Amino acid sequence: MEETEKLILATLDKIRPFLRRDGGDIEFLSFEDGIVYVKMHGACEGCAFIDSTLKDTIEVILTEEVPGVIEVRNV
Repeated sequence: MEETEKLILATLDKIRPFLRRDGGDIEFLSFEDGIVYVKMHGACEGCAFIDSTLKDTIEVILTEEVPGVIEVRNV
């Protein structure tokens, strides 16, 4: 596993408790060409705020804390 992927996982571990508080979770799938691919689970899957959570929170934190991350996509 690359250093960038380790940093992504560590950052997601910091975010995870906030998602779990509302019954959701996030799974790291891959990192390719600056894009982090994740799978949202639990309450996040059907939540009306999933796009906002993904772009306005998770993506902002990852782009600030992990060099090379430019986008986060839920698959």
